[in-house]
Amino acid sequence: MPKDAIKDLELLVRARHGLIVLDTNEEERAHALLRWVADAQRLPFFGWTRARGLVRLDVPGSAYDTKDPTKAFSHIASALHGAIYHFQGLLGTLEGKDLLISLIREAALGLRDVDGSIVLTGDGSALPRTLEEVAARLTLPGPTDDEFRELLARIVRDISARRHVEVALTRSETEALVKHLSGLTLMEAEKILTKAIVEDGALTSADIRHVISAKRAVVEREGLLEYYPVETTMAGVADLRTLKTWLAKRKAVVEEPARAEEFGLAFPRGVLLLGVPGCGKSLSAKAVASEWGLPLLKLDPSNLYNKYIGESESNFKRAMVTAERMAPVVLWVDELEKAFASGGSEDGGVSQRILGSFLGWMQDRRGDVFVVATANDIQRLPPELLRKGRFDEIFFVDLPDQDTREEVFRIHLGARGHTPSAFDLVALAAATVGFSGSEIEEVVVSALYTAFASGVGIDDAALLAEVRGTRPLSVTMAERVTALRAWADGRAVRAN
Repeated sequence: MPKDAIKDLELLVRARHGLIVLDTNEEERAHALLRWVADAQRLPFFGWTRARGLVRLDVPGSAYDTKDPTKAFSHIASALHGAIYHFQGLLGTLEGKDLLISLIREAALGLRDVDGSIVLTGDGSALPRTLEEVAARLTLPGPTDDEFRELLARIVRDISARRHVEVALTRSETEALVKHLSGLTLMEAEKILTKAIVEDGALTSADIRHVISAKRAVVEREGLLEYYPVETTMAGVADLRTLKTWLAKRKAVVEEPARAEEFGLAFPRGVLLLGVPGCGKSLSAKAVASEWGLPLLKLDPSNLYNKYIGESESNFKRAMVTAERMAPVVLWVDELEKAFASGGSEDGGVSQRILGSFLGWMQDRRGDVFVVATANDIQRLPPELLRKGRFDEIFFVDLPDQDTREEVFRIHLGARGHTPSAFDLVALAAATVGFSGSEIEEVVVSALYTAFASGVGIDDAALLAEVRGTRPLSVTMAERVTALRAWADGRAVRAN
């Protein structure tokens, strides 16, 4: 059991909080935790479900006619017996049930004079106002690495009792497997690990991919976040030397969080990448996850908005809860200005309410979530987001210089099976002044299409022909690019 959760629960029970709301999607795990606390406090323990009613631990049968929750709470209110009462499946179902709400409140207030508490568990649904006034809220953290290790050992032991299991994991591979289980419930992890072992009678490094695939399904089940496979590395990002150096200094904190905490360092909060479109901001987000060995989740702001009142804010909360479940993780928020555009009243204030929720979450987030936010239009971002302290740093990603453009050509030619040294990279870079990295990539791709269709090889002439036929963004939107550069001067750190 997580020691902090036990300590917090024991403190609330000793302080005679009659009603405790335990936010969790692992009600069975919460049940075991509450039994542990009841035993430590030498209190009777009762559990309630709709199927069984109110049942005392180690006593056969249930209290008479308590499957109806109103009768269960009437029983508690009249008995005023010091105990821990765990109710599963009630959160989110109380709206409009005035009698039940009144009985819960009466029972909770009555327990203030004895040792004991009523504990409601669920997924964090809001309580009616009259209950919020008397309730203490606590969030049950996800399973620890030690819990996952114990679970893995138990599964191997149980399956080995029935059939031979070949365990072929090194210590580092075992730790990698445990790390990738982060964010899953114990029940989800048990199903995934059991299936992986039973399929081939072995536990190998290949099973890490099973876990990653299963986590992707868990994340995308909500439809609010996308789970990206980590493939891009910083080696595939041209230049951005300052950003790379900044990230490298913080990598050790991510890899050794316990030692960093002892040293007085917290998990890094995140960075905001501003700049000209197509210069590598989104690519950098993917590369950060790869370099740090963390999962990458993408939040598309357009997925948040819903036509029904309150649903957009609820979607945002669910997305952040999912991100925290997956922690440690990199959360990529692409084109931030689309979600929190300043001055937008046409949506009835929804964007402003979500902005407030986002700012609050960034301040109080519970999990190790590193935010990489990207933005192209600084004028549309509200000042609150740019205040120092929201992000660890604000970086400006500018158009590539001569050396960087050479490197971009080298990367994209090499990635498509062509030898970069066979081309005059200096001349190509000189011809693409004002081009972004993505525009240079498109030059290479277009030249390859032309050469393939003509049945000839690609050469400098083919690439230069595509360059001459391209009008880069720095030309077509020169005023906006100039204004963006002027704003960033002195306000942001140059990433290049």
